[in-house]
Amino acid sequence: MKKSKTKKLALTELEYDLIETGRNYKRSFPLGDPNLRYYLERLFVEWLEGDNED
Repeated sequence: MKKSKTKKLALTELEYDLIETGRNYKRSFPLGDPNLRYYLERLFVEWLEGDNED
């Protein structure tokens, strides 16, 4: 059996929202709300275009 490693990361609110929305979208697919995918895409674009403080 393969052991999975975990690592703690500090996430911004945007990153956390992006991850949770992605998980919700995967759970709702294919019968989910199409607006959820649109919102997920907008979060991703916002994350890509955001401040580069990392």
